[in-house]
Amino acid sequence: MILIAYDGSKDAHEAIARAAKLFPGQPATILVVWQRFFETMAGAGVGMAVLLDYDEIDQAAGKAAEDKAAEGVQVAQEAGLEATARPAVSVGTVAATILSEADAIDADAVVMGSRGLTGVKSLLLGSVSNAVLQHADRPVVVVPSPEVATERAKRRS
Repeated sequence: MILIAYDGSKDAHEAIARAAKLFPGQPATILVVWQRFFETMAGAGVGMAVLLDYDEIDQAAGKAAEDKAAEGVQVAQEAGLEATARPAVSVGTVAATILSEADAIDADAVVMGSRGLTGVKSLLLGSVSNAVLQHADRPVVVVPSPEVATERAKRRS
């Protein structure tokens, strides 16, 4: 069983394509991690002076995660993987949630895209893939999108 972290990005699509090549015939779980609205706002340090229906916002976010996971399953099936959807609410960091979900399904490996952030963006935003790599107790495959891979190859030349 492989766990593929999916967010709909080009990098995530490439991660699915690469997983299909690296792990043919393996069942796959497509994980979409979402955060509760209050935790997102608290993490951003944004105060809210207006009253909002957090439950309604969270229900919409959960539904969006279910839809995104179903989209990922379709992409995985088109790539030749037998896949199931697994939306999960973030508990702690996104990286910690990915690793917790990998534990829950006893994944043999985690596959995820790399946004390819550099410089200040990577310092400010952090790196989910880096955090997963640093704390994983199982193999992790980090896959850049073709554009990111091309740019990285150019920098090496």
